[in-house]
Formats: sequence, structure tokens, C-alpha cells
Amino acid sequence: MPGWLQAKSQNKFMIEEKMLTVRDVSIMLGVSEKDVLDLAETGAIPGYKVGGVYLRFKKEQVDQYKKNQGCLHPKAAKREPVGAKSRIQDFFYFNDFYIFAVILIILLGYLVYRGL
Repeated sequence: MPGWLQAKSQNKFMIEEKMLTVRDVSIMLGVSEKDVLDLAETGAIPGYKVGGVYLRFKKEQVDQYKKNQGCLHPKAAKREPVGAKSRIQDFFYFNDFYIFAVILIILLGYLVYRGL
């Protein structure tokens, strides 16, 4: 078989093969798209890069990974309880601007009410 014909038949095979997107794999595995990218970065699921980013996965390889894994979500097993102190610290850390704005508005309202 001539080389150009062999290359054409190989390209035809590659075009017909269905590759999965990150979203498809995340739905199949029941994890987030970020978790899929993390799995691809660590090599747990072989992925194919386009422009330096994992964009496509072979269905057979994803099925093989799914079959070999007992717990698909890597963070689900290690979830620790969060204490009240940590929750309060997080509340003030993420809402400090709003708290400051409310205090400032109340202070300005008081000053306007008093006539200063």
C-alpha cells in the first residue's frame, strides 16, 4: 500500500474515533471538571493536550480508570469537620469589606442626623 494511502486511512481512523471532553469525563466519573484536570495532570487518566491544556480523553481509558477506582472523588474520603472558630474567621475574612461599609454608613448616617 502506498505511503499516502496508508496515512489517509490512519487519519480516517483518527477522525472516526470519538474523544471525550473534560465535561464528558467529569459527568462519567461524577467529579468536577477541575478534578478531571487534576487526574490528567497526575497521569491517573491519560489525556491528550492541545495547546498545553488537556482537552480530550479516550473513552476506553476513562472506562478503565473508572473500573479500577473504588472511590472516584479523591477529596470525599478526607473531609474533616469545621469548627466554629474557623467559620467565624472565614466569615470576617470574606465579608470584611461589607462589614466595614455598613459601619461607615451607620456612622455617616449618625453624623448627618446629629447635624455635623
